[in-house]
Amino acid sequence: MTTTASPSASHHLSPAFPGRAPWGTAGKLRAWQQGAMEKYVQEQPRDFLAVATPGAGKTTFALTLASWLLHHHVVQQVTVVAPTEHLKKQWAEAAARIGIKLDPEYSAGPLSREYHGVAVTYAGVGVRPMLHRNRSEQRKTLVILDEIHHAGDSKSWGEACLEAFEPATRRLTLTGTPFRSDTNPIPFVTYEEGDDGIRRSAADYTYGYGSALADGVVRPVIFMSYSGNMRWRTKAGDEIAARLGEPMTKDAISQAWRTALDPRGEWMPAVLRAADQRLTEVRKAIPDAGALVIAADQESARAYAKLIREITGDKATLVLSDDTGASKNIDTFSQSTDRWMVAVRMVSEGVDVPRLAVGVYATTISTPLFFAQAVGRFVRSRRRGETASVFLPTVPDLLTFANEMERERDHVLDKPKKGGEEDPYAESEKEMEEANREQDEDTGEQDTLPFEALESDAVFDRVMYNGAEFGMQAHPGSEEEQDYLGIPGLLEPDQVQLLLQKRQARQIAHSRKRPDDEADLLELPAERRPVVSHKELMELRRQLNTIVGAYVHQSGKPHGVVHTELRRVCGGPPSAEATAGQLRQRIDKVREWATRMK
Repeated sequence: MTTTASPSASHHLSPAFPGRAPWGTAGKLRAWQQGAMEKYVQEQPRDFLAVATPGAGKTTFALTLASWLLHHHVVQQVTVVAPTEHLKKQWAEAAARIGIKLDPEYSAGPLSREYHGVAVTYAGVGVRPMLHRNRSEQRKTLVILDEIHHAGDSKSWGEACLEAFEPATRRLTLTGTPFRSDTNPIPFVTYEEGDDGIRRSAADYTYGYGSALADGVVRPVIFMSYSGNMRWRTKAGDEIAARLGEPMTKDAISQAWRTALDPRGEWMPAVLRAADQRLTEVRKAIPDAGALVIAADQESARAYAKLIREITGDKATLVLSDDTGASKNIDTFSQSTDRWMVAVRMVSEGVDVPRLAVGVYATTISTPLFFAQAVGRFVRSRRRGETASVFLPTVPDLLTFANEMERERDHVLDKPKKGGEEDPYAESEKEMEEANREQDEDTGEQDTLPFEALESDAVFDRVMYNGAEFGMQAHPGSEEEQDYLGIPGLLEPDQVQLLLQKRQARQIAHSRKRPDDEADLLELPAERRPVVSHKELMELRRQLNTIVGAYVHQSGKPHGVVHTELRRVCGGPPSAEATAGQLRQRIDKVREWATRMK
């Protein structure tokens, strides 16, 4: 049975409650850490899955528990398994602070007596599972599996973990995101079948983002979304123009998104400039606040670092995954007061840089797992009232993830069955699933689509906070954009909501006074400008085909001729690649032709 930390039970307590160390290992335990410890000590299970939102303090809980088990001779040694080399070293350093010595350089052979155990990676276990099995059999072992969902990344890793740690005396599994984009089972996780026949992961203790936010353990996140016009050329030579946020096919969304992230366009410089202004505002209240760009690849990361230097005059710390000094660069940045860091995938989870308060999501990875972990880099709270700001492109999936920040997910082992005839969108859903079916340990990028980015511009689109949307579209550098970038960096969650409502009211009032000929952007509040889904785009395409079919019967012209004529008159690519606006324009044109024939 899952135990959930209730926000109502501890909303009046400080994040450090109860302010004492009953287990004798940490200076202070938070309420959820105390609750999880009590449940574990009471039940003494062999396997225990703790799900706690990024930034909540899973490491402190795990090491407190490890100390208790060592002290009471339940176990004789500890093995920590982490996703990366950097995290492996972080675990060893954190353990040393409470008197547990872990060897982060262990590879084989007997362990020196000065150590209480080892810190290794999932990849390391995958290479030598029998080595770790022998260690688990020789001495009573607690194995701590950090971010356990990674053990499902590949069949070999999962099997290696099962083989290596099946004999372990106790197994503690930890994750901030207990779900995956696939249905690979996660080792040592219990799955329970629901009334719908679908098996879902069952946590022993859950501490979600909503509870952590109510306790002041994590920061509230303000999402700043930017739209804009994109233009690119396909492999076939067609030039396509589209606006981020308009409904498009999955291929067109990917290409428009990649066009926006191209450092040679205008979108990225405008967004980096806005993020730097936001950072300046935040640093008025949090002097050491830092910012992070999460880049798609090393080439882009280098280009973004160069842009930041040109925009701010300051050098950005560059963190590349194959750089031997990557961990040192992260540590140096963490201890400094430098403004910017640019990194590829390796800081998406687990890396602890508490002063990060502003982020730019500059990658086309579109899985909820990666998004949650990326945003988790900015939510760790050091004192009450700190806010986090994350800048995003206006892409339907990302806006959905942003609006569901407080939703708690379980890992689903079975996919629900859908009847294609009963569900008119079944084929569309299948296409979307295929587009997002990615191994989490890959780069996460969709298959590279042949295209050439031609140009892009940026438009401030909306602010998302606590499931609500605010703001009207505005040009970069405008007074309206500055209104939102200038939100104080130190606010209580309810103050953020109130301030956003006031800013939007002011923006609407200002818009009403502006002459019509100056209104070159969409003059509607964000909540009245929904980002249209792929399903709605499919419906527009179906509607166009139906109307064209009717016109074919009326005019006697073949389907292909009508569609070709529509492209010639209205412009744009074939229907399969057309945007919502282009499809609506063609629908209106066919109706016009049909009316003339009557």
